[in-house]
Amino acid sequence: MKQRFLGRTGLRVSEVCFGTMMFGIGADEATSHHMLDAFTEAGGTFIDTADMYGRGVSEEILGRWLKGRRRDELVIATKVFSTMSDAPNAGGLSRKHIMSAVDASLRRLGTDHIDLYQTHVWDATTPVEETLSTLDTLVKAGKVRYLGASNHSAAQLQKALDVARAHGWEPYSCLQPFYNLLARETEWELLPLSAAEGVGVIPYSPLSGGWLSGKFRRGMAAPPEGTRGAGSWEERATEETWQVVDAVLEVAEEAGRTPAQVALRWLLQQPGVTAPIVGARSVEQLTDNLGCVGWELTPEQHERLTAASARPLPYPYDVLAYYPGREPRTGPRTDFS
Repeated sequence: MKQRFLGRTGLRVSEVCFGTMMFGIGADEATSHHMLDAFTEAGGTFIDTADMYGRGVSEEILGRWLKGRRRDELVIATKVFSTMSDAPNAGGLSRKHIMSAVDASLRRLGTDHIDLYQTHVWDATTPVEETLSTLDTLVKAGKVRYLGASNHSAAQLQKALDVARAHGWEPYSCLQPFYNLLARETEWELLPLSAAEGVGVIPYSPLSGGWLSGKFRRGMAAPPEGTRGAGSWEERATEETWQVVDAVLEVAEEAGRTPAQVALRWLLQQPGVTAPIVGARSVEQLTDNLGCVGWELTPEQHERLTAASARPLPYPYDVLAYYPGREPRTGPRTDFS
């Protein structure tokens, strides 16, 4: 598995990140540890969790696995925001909650530092200066190495970057957005902004809750039992979705790969993407997902998937796409009529 730089930083991470949301929920501790072994044996170094996953259970399972391992060879990411108890300040991005939450995550993970600490969602109730100054304090204290954001709009991310820059605080180096072949809105503003600002991008739900895994096929009358995407059947079972699924299946057959590997490979070859986050309930499922590395879609296959998943742009993106830019001026303008 290749290593990539996380945005403009000097931090190297594996080109696939292992997401641990299923730890303690869809996978017991023994299975979770076996998956972590398989991931690292395949060359993976980048592991993502959050305090809210099982209300700390995922971090605890990961922490017990970390004991006795070479901690510095791994990049551990977790998140803060969600309410962890009934106490009035047990959630959000206030200074009080962040300071408590980071210590709790460190205890559960059994480590003295978090490599990537991410705000799980924008907090409209807390001044961004309070959040960012607190995060900067954590970096200076050595509890956190790098900062990231998840579930931010482009305007929110830009504001956070500008405020951090104005005060000389540690900026966000990473964005974790929802992005896959069935959800490409991230391309409208977030990807260009991340590229311009040197922010790494680690998309979550790259298989869209299983819709791109090969389990969902045109002609089905109901979703497969036990799939995460079953709850979105009424919303997603449309011609637009089947068009994308058909293209993924077609390319998978051509390439001799599984549909999941094709969908993940498309993301890996998207400009600006650092590492898709793959989750799994079993070693077999994880192993299949990791088959997205070590090969490439042909330019024609990549373009076919891109075209199949394209959707009409809303305003103002349709206008901006129609007028992508103008030739640079070669001299001073003299005609003002």
